[in-house]
Amino acid sequence: MPKKIVVMAAALLLTILGPWQFSRGQNAAKTPQPQLKASDIDKMMSELSNWGRWGKDDQRGTLNLITPAKRKQAAALVREGVSVSLAHDFSKEKSVDNTRPLEYTMTLIEPVAMEELRIFYHGLTYAHMDAMCHARYKGKAYNGFDASLATEAGCAKGGVQHLKEGILTRGILIDVPRLKGVPFLAGATPVTASDVEAWEKKAGVRIQSGDVVLIRTGRWAKRAANGPFSLQNESPGVHVSMLPLLKARDAAVLATDVGLDVAPTGVEASVQIPTHTVAIAGMGMIIIDNADLESLAETAARLNRWEFMFSAAPLPVTGATGSPLNAIATF
Repeated sequence: MPKKIVVMAAALLLTILGPWQFSRGQNAAKTPQPQLKASDIDKMMSELSNWGRWGKDDQRGTLNLITPAKRKQAAALVREGVSVSLAHDFSKEKSVDNTRPLEYTMTLIEPVAMEELRIFYHGLTYAHMDAMCHARYKGKAYNGFDASLATEAGCAKGGVQHLKEGILTRGILIDVPRLKGVPFLAGATPVTASDVEAWEKKAGVRIQSGDVVLIRTGRWAKRAANGPFSLQNESPGVHVSMLPLLKARDAAVLATDVGLDVAPTGVEASVQIPTHTVAIAGMGMIIIDNADLESLAETAARLNRWEFMFSAAPLPVTGATGSPLNAIATF
């Protein structure tokens, strides 16, 4: 990265965060939570904004950063030909972490079998992509579109159909539990910019323009070890203070194995899901929630490769706020 951009990024972090400090290399259960005010979120919405960057009518946000050259770079990462799904199997069983399970109706008409599916994919259970109209701040969605354009009939602006060409780019796994030497992060552990930078140094990778950044907290490893648990009020996740780093690097997509935001969020209660809000409504960043990153982490560790080709595409439902997703990492 040019020296001028590095200096600008550092200045932006200091401007937004003021006296708050990030932790480095501490135990996952003891990581301090940066505390921010609503005024800090206002400042982020302004200083990290991509409104108008790709035109006043843009509805694709940071997917514009994935250029033909970037796709070619990603394709060149395929060496072993090994693919890994990043979606946990959808479940019809109700549990504390699946309060609105998949509704599945089978129809048998010889000689075929068919089914009807009903799914509430937003929330803390199923892997899904968020569209531009999913989040809004003070009555405005990404690119300044009025929030009132989203009605019960769907989103007139920023619907997921504008993302139907999908994502094919370079992915980078940030394995935070591996960084901290734990199997999974404790509840309410914030993942911060310093964690990302520490992992980049450890793994020998660096986030670049157009990348998908996948943050592993170990949520699914914890479930496999301890059984279902709720993420509603206490969850590891990305602290909003990480976003200036992702803006400085021009990351295209942010994916996690939880609902993105750390809970509690570390931001005063008047601002809900701040990481979602600033990323989507301010930056126009594509978000993927609840990805299953366990097989990816195992494969990356075995190959000692933390970068790969990432591919995914949403269902092009006109006016929808997102889509269920089965993303693929290919080494």
